[in-house]
Amino acid sequence: MTSSRRPEALLATASVAVALAAADTYVVVLALEDMMSGVGLGIDALQKATPIISGFLLGYIAVLPLIGRLADLVARQRVLVACLALFVLGSAVTALAVELPVLVTGRVLQGIGGGGLVPATLALVADLWPPGRRGTPLGVVGAVQEIGSVLGPLAGALILAVWDWRGIFWINAAAGILLAVLIRIIGGRGERTPVITGRRRWWVLGSVVAGLATIVLLGLALWAPDRLVSDVTYGEPFVPYPGHTSRLFTQIGLWGVIALAATLVLSAPLWWPVLRRADLIGAALISVALGSLVLTFASANPEKQVVGPLGWWLLPAAAVAAALYVVRHRTAADPLVAHGVIRGRVLPSLVVSLLVGTALVAIVVDIPVLARLTGTADQTEAALVLVRFLLAVPVGALLGGWLLRRYGPGLVAAPGLALTAVGLGLMSRWGQGSLDEVASTVVLVVVGLGIGLAIAPVNDAALADAPPTHHGVASALVVVARMIGMVVGLGLLTAIGLHRFYARIQALPDPTGDQVRAAGVVQVQTVFVGAALAALVAAAVALLLGRRKVAHHDLTDEDVLDTEPVHESATTA
Repeated sequence: MTSSRRPEALLATASVAVALAAADTYVVVLALEDMMSGVGLGIDALQKATPIISGFLLGYIAVLPLIGRLADLVARQRVLVACLALFVLGSAVTALAVELPVLVTGRVLQGIGGGGLVPATLALVADLWPPGRRGTPLGVVGAVQEIGSVLGPLAGALILAVWDWRGIFWINAAAGILLAVLIRIIGGRGERTPVITGRRRWWVLGSVVAGLATIVLLGLALWAPDRLVSDVTYGEPFVPYPGHTSRLFTQIGLWGVIALAATLVLSAPLWWPVLRRADLIGAALISVALGSLVLTFASANPEKQVVGPLGWWLLPAAAVAAALYVVRHRTAADPLVAHGVIRGRVLPSLVVSLLVGTALVAIVVDIPVLARLTGTADQTEAALVLVRFLLAVPVGALLGGWLLRRYGPGLVAAPGLALTAVGLGLMSRWGQGSLDEVASTVVLVVVGLGIGLAIAPVNDAALADAPPTHHGVASALVVVARMIGMVVGLGLLTAIGLHRFYARIQALPDPTGDQVRAAGVVQVQTVFVGAALAALVAAAVALLLGRRKVAHHDLTDEDVLDTEPVHESATTA
């Protein structure tokens, strides 16, 4: 059981970390062309650059269940610090990258670290506030996550105005280090620190030394400072091996890889016992399934195709991995998602989260498309239209958390999602000039508020019914459901929209530019109709989250004793 003498300060720090990771999801929007140039790709090679974005999403989603499980085995604070360490490492690798594979590796590490912050923070709220008092803290977490998505492109634009794209990720790294230190100071380790004696002390010391050597050697290999590379005496280790041009295929790069291997071997006694308890086989199967879905849909151009180039291979792989996980779940004594976690209101929470993700992504992607089709040709100006919606979502999240003080989760989420469905229904009739009207701003704000209202109730209901010792996994599943709804929902809605688009085009003998744009508007309208149906179904399911306020009860000593051994045994194993 995580505890803190300053829960508000700890939550605020963790929430800022969540916002930082959310901002990083969109921070590359304006910097993508510069990043491509930085790794030797021209603007005509945009398809090759899709892993820069999909790599982050892959890391963000694929290992979330595993991180959620780890957050149930060790203190939440330690998981937060570990995730921030991965985020900092990924940011530094991204900033130093001059090759696409290295850049994508950095983005994947950023995604893993950034994604893991969300379920760990949600589980932290469940630890620090009892049922019935979690509404406002959960609303804060949901709000800052949405604020991060708004600030990401803006922060990127400000940094690019005074620095290059690498500066974005150096600032990320510095912010991540600061937040990790603050979490460590404010929240401590979240548990009694085991005494390190004897052989264990030498393992820790060896791991630290090898880890520092890895950072220095691989950092120098990726940085390749001109003074060292051009030096007659010290430049030889930086010369690539014959037949290679990569900075990692050098002597210093090889030394760094050896140091990394030594770090993993020496530190294995410290982390392997915890990972072993987390069901690595189940985690691997879920990662393959989720990763295949992400790469299938995230690598596709939503305006032209439904699935990415490898989708027809990845979708069967996802199905096989999911089937194998079901077998694993039923046969393992201690599976990744423990038996009894998905009970009560957890299941409807997952369904609502998935459908909300579908409605959300339809707006985020297709409002700028509609703006370009009916108004401006400038992509940045079209994206600014979306700000009306994005600013309303965090306001709705805060309002939803506050309303949970008086009303049940179902009575907060269902009306909000019903408003969203009505607003999307109105949006499905938008056409030429609609975005210039005042009414469009009102509709976008109402839709944003409606989606925001559902965020805290979904998490509140799931945490209230999930076992306290599995809050991390339950929170991770809610986040995964939303992200899958975004990735897969967009693909399915786009498929239906494209069908209507091509049907319109094929019915015209010689379509003009205006007719093609009109067909494009029909495609967007179709997507909004599908999103409205998703929001309507979500509103109906949200009623199952409960009409009564979650009952408040303070945690007893017995509750603490029931959960403390989980953390203690994980650290002393």
